[in-house]
Amino acid sequence: MADAVSIFMSIGLSEQKAKETLKNEALTSTLKKAIEQAQGLLGSASVDKTAGTLLYNMVTRLKDTNRLSFLTEYIITQKITSELQLSAALDFLKSHPQENLDRLEFETACGVGVVVTPEQIEDAVRTLHSLRLLWCENRFGLCSSGEARTALKWADGKIVKNEVDMQVLHLLGPKTEADLEKKPKAAKPKAAEKDVKIEQVSVENGEANTEGKSLMEQLRGEALKFHKPGENYKTEGYVVTPNTMNLLKKHLEETGGQVRTRFPPEPNGILHIGHAKAINFNFGFAKANNGICFLRYDDTNPEKEEEKYFTAIREMVEWLGYKPYAVTHASDNFQLLYDLAVDLIRRGHAYVCHQRGEELKGHNVPPSPWRERPVEESLILFDRMRKGMFAEGEVTLRMKMVMEDGKMDPVAYRIKYTPHHRTGDTWCIYPTYDYTHCLCDSIENITHSLCTKEFQSRRSSYFWLCNALDVYCPVQWEYGRLNLTYTVVSKRKIIKLVETGIVRDWDDPRLFTLTALRRRGFPPQAINNFCARVGVTVAQTTMEPHLLEACVREVLNDTAPRAMAVLEPLKVTITNLPTNKEVRVPDFPANEAKGSHVVPFSKTIFIEKSDFREVMEKGYKRLTPDQPVGLRHAGYVISVQRVIKDGCGNVCELEVTCASSDSVEKPKAFIQWVSDPLQCEVRLYERLFLHKNPEDPAEVPAGFLTDINPYSLTVIESALVDRSVGKSKVFDKFQFERVGYFSVDPDSTSEKLVFNRTVTLKEDPGKI
Repeated sequence: MADAVSIFMSIGLSEQKAKETLKNEALTSTLKKAIEQAQGLLGSASVDKTAGTLLYNMVTRLKDTNRLSFLTEYIITQKITSELQLSAALDFLKSHPQENLDRLEFETACGVGVVVTPEQIEDAVRTLHSLRLLWCENRFGLCSSGEARTALKWADGKIVKNEVDMQVLHLLGPKTEADLEKKPKAAKPKAAEKDVKIEQVSVENGEANTEGKSLMEQLRGEALKFHKPGENYKTEGYVVTPNTMNLLKKHLEETGGQVRTRFPPEPNGILHIGHAKAINFNFGFAKANNGICFLRYDDTNPEKEEEKYFTAIREMVEWLGYKPYAVTHASDNFQLLYDLAVDLIRRGHAYVCHQRGEELKGHNVPPSPWRERPVEESLILFDRMRKGMFAEGEVTLRMKMVMEDGKMDPVAYRIKYTPHHRTGDTWCIYPTYDYTHCLCDSIENITHSLCTKEFQSRRSSYFWLCNALDVYCPVQWEYGRLNLTYTVVSKRKIIKLVETGIVRDWDDPRLFTLTALRRRGFPPQAINNFCARVGVTVAQTTMEPHLLEACVREVLNDTAPRAMAVLEPLKVTITNLPTNKEVRVPDFPANEAKGSHVVPFSKTIFIEKSDFREVMEKGYKRLTPDQPVGLRHAGYVISVQRVIKDGCGNVCELEVTCASSDSVEKPKAFIQWVSDPLQCEVRLYERLFLHKNPEDPAEVPAGFLTDINPYSLTVIESALVDRSVGKSKVFDKFQFERVGYFSVDPDSTSEKLVFNRTVTLKEDPGKI
């Protein structure tokens, strides 16, 4: 170690930097090679600090170590002498992975042999008219040094900046006190000003469409660095082999340069809100680039897969407005995947292992004693696995590679004597995710394999396996998951909620599965809008449910027709109403051209109990014995004449008189009412959990099942609603005026409708 530290310090590294470098074995090994090659070129001379710094920077950034000698020679022979030239060289090599480089093209791209004299710098700066222009807006803004560097690409940046500073001083003189005075920062916009109109994603003709910004304009960070089809090798970390360019050429011939993505769920559970982001990203990215997206079921574990999940997954994808280019299954490729596994063994990259499952768990798994098993022996044993000659868990096929998280030799195949829903008893060995995923991507010519961040540790195995088999290798891109507070989305935990009777099923409206959100009445457009608002970043995103609910309100405000309903009815008799009549109610009061419906208006109506108070309180604006109230849409104002109570002293009926709205003073408030109504059941939902993070032991030490909100569901069995909704169908949505947004539940019958409250109305601070 001491020798290595000395070697590294000899090229100009500090002792601390040298010791830090030693912690990275791969970097240490490559840097030693570079220094040895440099010393071989220099003979007895030592590596100077400038060259040493360039060598170190080269080694830390060079992905293809086959180019190590090539670049080292250019640095030591002083053909590459600056960080700017080195960056250009690395970029050139990254975009030209072929073995035979055109040296002249390379040297031109890197500025080899280009000398910029101080006189040239002085002349170039003097010709930049922007210096005088800067006086008008920002007297001492030095952005013109950037312009000068652009004009003199290979000039030393420090010399350019010094020259610009000197000429600015000569032209404008020294800074005055006014120049030195700090300018006030621009005021930050208030929250209300920040909340500009978000991207609206609509579902039309079975496909999701965006208005305004495209999906690509919504992407941020890493997503903007996506490669073009066929330029996989330009991606950071992509492994280039001697056959890569041929495989990419064939890939382009087969796809025509088309963007191809896939949404690959496991059919062992119901999709949740996090999957909605994945659906929007995969399908949306493909559509934004005139590409295609596959729906591929990752059906490699027959023990957990059920037909109902296959059906529900496709239904939810199409409900969100996306149509897959094709629906495929990993099981479509079982024979090809098996043949590739045989090839992997023949190439010496896989072996049959007898270590048991419990021995393979964790990150400090001892190396398999069968790792160097002869190829022919593994081929025979793998064939016996295929023929069912071993018990479950007795043997596995493992790949000879180390994953990014340190896990060694991941399993490629395991034995399961469970009939597969599509292939029956044809197979008793099934491929794992680590083996299947990248190969199915390769088979389908996927260009962008978009995965959530937890799969980042599998990226190395993804590239390794494709390259080990010498097949087309797509690019895996990771992005941050979308999580919501006050909920759980893991399949195992939802099953526990169902089994313990806390929720009814996967589509219980208190959950955040997509089937639950649909049942609750969330429009697919609102979910898509929410995903667009969240955007796509590398960092994990955790959002509050109220942000999703805000998107729901925005959509329903424009799409849910109005109706009147009372959840806790109070009977009101209008003693002076001349005759029964009908009232026309607009479906959308803000735009009456969108239609209307008719409701009866008779002597007997029902209002909300909370809209009457026997004792007047300060600030209360609705009905009291001394305060009249208006009836929405009816054109009448009512005044209390008599309060009728039951035997317990509770108000059970009001007798009132009515007067035309035009003939009396305008009341302080107008309330909804129903007449000759339909009785219905209404279900009101609140958060299922009491704490933001019910899975966090720090917040809920006793576990998520102890954090259930006892008031998460309230059922009102005898609510009243006007007859305009009588012919509504399941999932039809309404705004019950002054109450909230509601959706027709599948439990509805021809005798009685059931409504789920989707979301409440926005809080009105003036309402008391």
